[in-house]
Amino acid sequence: MGNFKLEICAGSVASCIAAEEGGADRIELCDNLLEGGTTPSYATIAVAREKVKIELYPIIRPRGGDFLYSDLEFEVMKKDIELCKQLGCNGVVIGILTADGRVDKQRCKELVDLAWPMGVTFHRAFDMTDNPFEALEDIIAIGCERILTSGARNTAVEGASLLKDLVIRADNRIILMAGSGVRASNIAALIKDTGVTEFHTSAKAYEDSHMVYRNPNVSMGGIPGVPEYGISQTQKSEVLRIRELAAQALEENGQ
Repeated sequence: MGNFKLEICAGSVASCIAAEEGGADRIELCDNLLEGGTTPSYATIAVAREKVKIELYPIIRPRGGDFLYSDLEFEVMKKDIELCKQLGCNGVVIGILTADGRVDKQRCKELVDLAWPMGVTFHRAFDMTDNPFEALEDIIAIGCERILTSGARNTAVEGASLLKDLVIRADNRIILMAGSGVRASNIAALIKDTGVTEFHTSAKAYEDSHMVYRNPNVSMGGIPGVPEYGISQTQKSEVLRIRELAAQALEENGQ
């Protein structure tokens, strides 16, 4: 499939295993996917590294919310990168912005240097910058190998036009990876419309809990659309399906 790569955003070790079995090329390992992903626990990273052989990139994000971090949070991020290196991860996923919506080049460069020889992906903090083309150049300059982006929109489908422009502007100096809302139903169109060759998706579904007793008077989550007794997990069958449809699309487009 040429340069095509499929990265799975996995929220558990079980999802990591499903991603590998489904033919994923890389895993972005996260906790708290409903907050956009935060750094998973040491044990989660360690066990995931033991269980899967494909590339493993934990996200380095100490909390949900914005991407403007305090000095204390920055210290946590540096320590997490050191631990990922010790555990044998292939890379990490980072993103720090300044208050005025630009890439924090100084801090991000410090993290990239600290991560070496691991690879570094710049995550969707990119989509929150005030000028994506300026941010693209900044991220290339600090030494990241790829950018995860939805084209500065809520989904990659909505941001397809900018994704195409970013691929052209990047001119093979950095990899653009499309993420957010990537599905089996739209992977072919995204390949055709954007020129992107790497894609990011959770390929997840909610599996029903095995709990028999369920207290009807207490809700631990209460998030609309999220089942109280549902467990979010990457589906091997969905990973396989996305790869299958991507292969068909690449063949049709002569790639």
